[in-house]
Amino acid sequence: MNLHEYQARELLQRYGISFPPAEVAATPDEARAIAQRLGKGGAGRVVVKAQVHAGGRGKAGGVTLANSPAEAAEHAARILGLTIRGLAVRKVLVAAAVDIASESYLGVIVDRAAQRPVLMVSPAGGVDIEEVAARSPEQIHRLGVDPRYGLLAHQAIALGFRLYRDVTQVRAAADVMQRLYAAFYGVGASLAEINPLATTPAGRLVALDAKIVIDDSELGRRPEIAALRDLSTEAPAEERARAAGLSFIKLNGSVGCCVNGAGLAMATMDLVKLYGGAPANFLDIGGSSNPEKVVAALEIITGDAAVKAILFNIFGGITRCDDVANGIVQATTQLSLKVPLVIRLTGTNEAEAVEILTRAGFSALTDMDEAVQRAVALAAGRP
Repeated sequence: MNLHEYQARELLQRYGISFPPAEVAATPDEARAIAQRLGKGGAGRVVVKAQVHAGGRGKAGGVTLANSPAEAAEHAARILGLTIRGLAVRKVLVAAAVDIASESYLGVIVDRAAQRPVLMVSPAGGVDIEEVAARSPEQIHRLGVDPRYGLLAHQAIALGFRLYRDVTQVRAAADVMQRLYAAFYGVGASLAEINPLATTPAGRLVALDAKIVIDDSELGRRPEIAALRDLSTEAPAEERARAAGLSFIKLNGSVGCCVNGAGLAMATMDLVKLYGGAPANFLDIGGSSNPEKVVAALEIITGDAAVKAILFNIFGGITRCDDVANGIVQATTQLSLKVPLVIRLTGTNEAEAVEILTRAGFSALTDMDEAVQRAVALAAGRP
């Protein structure tokens, strides 16, 4: 689950990380009023920043410096009309501007291969860290953190020297790193970053931007974090899938995939690519599906105009093939399918499933490769 910048700032402030004063506005008039308060009657500058779950806001015109409350209102009016990477901007953050002497990057992410958090720092802050990694990978410094002990003071100090020469700044940066790691662990994040961590002309360190991504598996035990989800920024299909208990990710292909189990779903998508196609989604109906889940899955897939063929790939273990078959029949009775459907079923209650499908006029395959090849061909318009 992505958080908006203003939400990430609020969480990090609870862990003692300092940010310039800021407030959220949904209209130009609100932005003007906030700029007046932050700028002490109009004497100071503010930054108006789009609040949207997308990177590259600055390049898209979503981050602008305003020298007066009137200018803040003008910028807010323009930014609130933007669409950045397909997402409409509905809120802006109006923050007190800070003079910047230098910018660094701090981030904590889960390294699944190493099975531990990794702290990354770079003296090249203020830009996308992916750009730094591609252009100057030697400027990114990494430290795997032992989750038993957390980020130790001497480790943070060593990384601080990768960013600054001044000992006072090194210690200040190390303190921010330890607080960032504590926040990362405390809110159940899969990513937490400050970009940039700015140095003022006076030598003070201040965080200017924040990003936090929450691991969805943490939300059940952290209702206060789950309440921060902004449904207006998410695709309707993803919201419907979550409500139905489905794991769904929209992709850019034309073969709609409905599979039980994440491993089988990944293997299915690999085969789709192998045989020349492209998956339109990752959709896992789970290990104990019922007909209602299958109906919901098919509704989500058929709602994607890019889908040219649908592939059901079911390996019945805990999942009963006859449940899936009943769901397919029920869904196709309710929905008017306009694309071909390929079904592969094998495993628990396979014979019963085939009988159910046959009575409804469907055929079922048992070979996974054959089913994928047929779906890819149909999606490409080949018989």
